[in-house]
Amino acid sequence: MTIKDLQKALRQNIRDYGMYIALIIIMAIFTFLTKGIFISSRNIANLLNQTGYIAVLAVGMTLVIIIRHIDLSVGFLSGFLGAIAAVMLVNWHMSVWVTLPAVLVLGILAGLLTALPVAKLGIPSFVASLAGWLIYRGALLMVTSSTGTIVIPDKVFTAIGNGYIPDFMPADSPFLPGLHKLTLLLGLFAIIWFIISEINARKSKQAYNFEVPPSDMFVLKLIFMTIILGLITWVLAGYNGLSWTVVIMLVVVLVFDYIAKQTVVGRHIYAVGGNPEAAELSGISVKKVTFMVFGAMGFLTALSGILFASRLQSATPTGGTLFELDCIAAAYIGGVSAAGGVGKITGSLIGALVYMSLMNGMNLLGTDISLQYVIRGAVLAVAVIFDVTTRKVRR
Repeated sequence: MTIKDLQKALRQNIRDYGMYIALIIIMAIFTFLTKGIFISSRNIANLLNQTGYIAVLAVGMTLVIIIRHIDLSVGFLSGFLGAIAAVMLVNWHMSVWVTLPAVLVLGILAGLLTALPVAKLGIPSFVASLAGWLIYRGALLMVTSSTGTIVIPDKVFTAIGNGYIPDFMPADSPFLPGLHKLTLLLGLFAIIWFIISEINARKSKQAYNFEVPPSDMFVLKLIFMTIILGLITWVLAGYNGLSWTVVIMLVVVLVFDYIAKQTVVGRHIYAVGGNPEAAELSGISVKKVTFMVFGAMGFLTALSGILFASRLQSATPTGGTLFELDCIAAAYIGGVSAAGGVGKITGSLIGALVYMSLMNGMNLLGTDISLQYVIRGAVLAVAVIFDVTTRKVRR
């Protein structure tokens, strides 16, 4: 492949590869500016743990935006449900195994409640979820008004946000001393799974005569992603290995990516996002799809609240502040279209990594918080402009 062929392939597939290029550039810049601190094992582990609760929200928000809606209530709903978990564990002395499913069910119910005026009455989701934003903000303050911050001493609960998966060999063993062997093994499986799934997806597209990138470009992508996954695995193995937060985040991405790509429900979601009227005429219930997507958003919001409260080992009156904006930004950076019908679950993970890498790097450099907000806003604006521009080019 010549340089011209590579440039042409990149231009044609810039929507798919743009976020990966942005992530690499951001990581390279901050690695240079922080003299290697950014790419250290400890900081990468911290970055991924910070990304966990935003990435989980971004997955749900991606589905919501695909069907042409928005949910502004998820930030304070996440903080509120985290506080409910704290109250159940600390004040009501309930088992963590009862608390976790109860909070997840409450999240689903809250998501369905947001969907009710949207699906049944046709109220814009912006208005319905803004009402939820105000309600859950007040509910969070009410729950924490008497005690303020609620410290959570439950070791099982706090391990979700701070613990790491156990290794099957001691760290000081003669075989690869100082490295987390199970993380290395899981990383190897992830690389193999990625290569096989990409090859199968390419063959499936070719079988239906869909357009695919050139073979050289495809091989280059496999090599590039293998190197990236290998480096991340090696870095994490040098510091305690995979955390439970990362494991939960990856499971969420894999499950919802499978639902979006391989199931009838996923096809219905994209059909509704592409053209709701045509989807209704073809026999798809737009109302049911709306309820399902917002219910999933509520479930993931509850999970995000659990991860955040577990990481802090407490619930605070400010929990969930601006989470809704962070996950919306991550979804747009990850390639979801403001026009609906376009977006990938894996893209939301990459978008969350790009967004949180930017925040993490600026914190390491001691960037003023006011400037951080300006930069984050500029990045979101660029992501939306990029979406509009690439859609015009494709047309």
